[in-house]
Amino acid sequence: MTGYEISGLAALYIFLLAAFTGYEVIARVPVILHTPLMSGSNFVHGVVLVGAMIALGRAETPLEQALGFVAVVLGAANAAGGYVVTERMLAMFKSGKKGDGK
Repeated sequence: MTGYEISGLAALYIFLLAAFTGYEVIARVPVILHTPLMSGSNFVHGVVLVGAMIALGRAETPLEQALGFVAVVLGAANAAGGYVVTERMLAMFKSGKKGDGK
């Protein structure tokens, strides 16, 4: 025991509050800032992946192991996909001219 035990209802409340706050913050972001925010959010996806790996490492029952494995796979796909999308969005801003000396 860590001394911090959160009931299921409190955890649900925190999740819903975070989801609502996140939606409201992202909805107000200008279009021009989406690329930098996407790059920054890739860091968060990496943290989620590390958390999924820790959860998988501590899993004891087959159900916990299966859920941990799915979390790691989905977290890795999310992080990798974020980097791919960011790279494609940044490529749109590159000039099409090659060898212009700049």
